[in-house]
Amino acid sequence: MKKTFSILSIFILLVFSTLSTNSCGSREDTVSCFPSVPINVTLLPNNYNDLATKQWTYVNMDGAGTRGLIVVKVGVNAYRAYDRNAPHICPDSNTTLKVDFPIVTCPKDNAKWNILSGEPLEISPLPLKSYFCQVDSATNSITIYNY
Repeated sequence: MKKTFSILSIFILLVFSTLSTNSCGSREDTVSCFPSVPINVTLLPNNYNDLATKQWTYVNMDGAGTRGLIVVKVGVNAYRAYDRNAPHICPDSNTTLKVDFPIVTCPKDNAKWNILSGEPLEISPLPLKSYFCQVDSATNSITIYNY
């Protein structure tokens, strides 16, 4: 009886450990299957004209992650940058975030976030994945990075 119980216990333990390593469990700020790539983009003034006219813009260039970034002006020379991957579900063909200012929406499940703060409004328990923004006042450039 003990041998059967031990073998069964080991089998159950192996099954659950395999499931937990392959699942999309939560990390601190995103699901574990969220793409982990270096973010390093410098926006020159001619790259971000939308920030002056509509307060936000999409950034799709080398160094801007797997689906691009959303950059929003939140004050005088103050910006926030968010990943366009939904932070609460594994990426698929319908999880690229879209902006309908002042709301960011996930088309897959209609989760919503406040674009100015990144805080969740509906469905997602996680805020938008944000990156560092540094403004160079001499060149009026914005550098966005995650290191």
